[in-house]
Amino acid sequence: MARDPGRVLIFDTTLRDGEQSPGASLNLDEKLAIAQQLARLGVDIIEAGFPFASPGDFEAVQRIAAAVGTDDGPVICGLARATKGDIKACADAVAPAARRRIHTFLATSDIHLEHKLRKSRAEVLKIVPEMVAYARSLVEDVEFSCEDAGRSDPEFMHQVIQAAIAAGATTINIPDTVGYTTPGEFGALIADINSQVPNIEQAVISVHGHNDLGLAVANFLEAVKCGARQLECTINGIGERAGNASLEELVMALHVRRSYFNPFLGRAEGSSEPLTAIRTEEIYKSSRLVSNLTGMAVQPNKAIVGANAFAHESGIHQDGVLKNRLTYEIIDARTIGLSDNRISLGKLSGRSAVRARLEELGYQLQGDDLNDAFARFKELADRKREITDRDLEAIVSDHTQQLEAHYQLAGVQVSCGSELRPTATVTLRTAAGEECSQAAIGTGPVDAVCQALNRLVMVPNELVEFSVKSVTEGIDAMGEVTIRLRQDGRLYSGHAADTDVVVAAAQAFVNALNRLVSGQQRLPLHPQQAPLPATSSEPLEAPAL
Repeated sequence: MARDPGRVLIFDTTLRDGEQSPGASLNLDEKLAIAQQLARLGVDIIEAGFPFASPGDFEAVQRIAAAVGTDDGPVICGLARATKGDIKACADAVAPAARRRIHTFLATSDIHLEHKLRKSRAEVLKIVPEMVAYARSLVEDVEFSCEDAGRSDPEFMHQVIQAAIAAGATTINIPDTVGYTTPGEFGALIADINSQVPNIEQAVISVHGHNDLGLAVANFLEAVKCGARQLECTINGIGERAGNASLEELVMALHVRRSYFNPFLGRAEGSSEPLTAIRTEEIYKSSRLVSNLTGMAVQPNKAIVGANAFAHESGIHQDGVLKNRLTYEIIDARTIGLSDNRISLGKLSGRSAVRARLEELGYQLQGDDLNDAFARFKELADRKREITDRDLEAIVSDHTQQLEAHYQLAGVQVSCGSELRPTATVTLRTAAGEECSQAAIGTGPVDAVCQALNRLVMVPNELVEFSVKSVTEGIDAMGEVTIRLRQDGRLYSGHAADTDVVVAAAQAFVNALNRLVSGQQRLPLHPQQAPLPATSSEPLEAPAL
């Protein structure tokens, strides 16, 4: 049996693997807001990013380490390929944290060794202990991952794991990189590692998995039964392709079915001790924050946090729930932070009330940031009778997207109608403070706005998604627009909200353009794209555990 921390550790990779969702890139302030909420949620480890990818990623990890990595806060972790350059950058980035971890990895499957690494098994067995030992010389907490473990030869992988632990790895991660395994297979994989690796008792076994077949959560729960004690997951299950194992689903499965899982952790079946350290009442708030800042909507029928998770349409169900909620609900909505208390703010509400409500929603705004958000609140309050939590989220989201902007929307004006050709005039302000304007004719007002913006910025792109939804109910509701642009196979998203959907569309398009321009300055993170440039003869691969 592997060394047991006494409970199941929650390793959140929303800011690393989750951010690799197509179009989900976050700026520094957005990452900080999510990291602070993850700390309130009670995750054990935050994988804050991939420091070697770009100076921006390095700074984000470093800032998160300084702001969130307190003595009583989570472990702050960075990802690094098995190269000295990556590992040193990672160590420097997480250095401000009181508790820090380097997470390094190397593929162990023959298909990766042959086609991606172009390395032999013997070479991998030499590289792994060397790089793990180097990481251990920089920090005390080192995690090693066998990339593509689900398709690796077990005997060879056991040798790699043994070498990594001997070199100083304190956590061994077993990733189902391509989401291929079934629960029975994945559980057997973990059980075999527990029984076949001689020094496995010196390390915690972790699991990481993607949801390509919709089995990630089921695989992880089976892994817990077989000895895994760290689960690598993301808020709302976001991540590459079909996403990662969902944090909220894993935590609530362990919470609701505690009596079933207790014996697998050596506890009495009826023990009431929590299986994780997660504060479940922060789950819904965390879900909303990540959805709002990434622009990735949560599907209505999503387990735990979807809009329909506690809704009942059937008359039979409604009757049962009215008599006793346990008839058709296995989770009390209040357990995840949902309540019927919906206090709305209005134009007479003061700065303190707005600030307090923002803090309850997970946003810590100070100084000019708070002033700007409050000014936007007052402006919106003049147009809407009541300001809801969703309105406040939209306000802060707009603000954080513009903090690192190359371009700011200074003005937009459109003319359209049944007998008119839709025309838009748009004014942009550059980072240097210069203003420039352009006009265009389109098939509709939004098309005209987008064409005018493209003429101003002159950055090639393809608009692949345009969606509008109401933030709240009512004729005065804010319209939330999400736009995704594609360039060279990569997606960049922007979202914005306004009571005028054309203005919201213009701001969303500008936000997407800003992310696109920033993305051109960032090394690719996705395995489908070109790998990072080599600086030595060390192994080279992209971070897609």
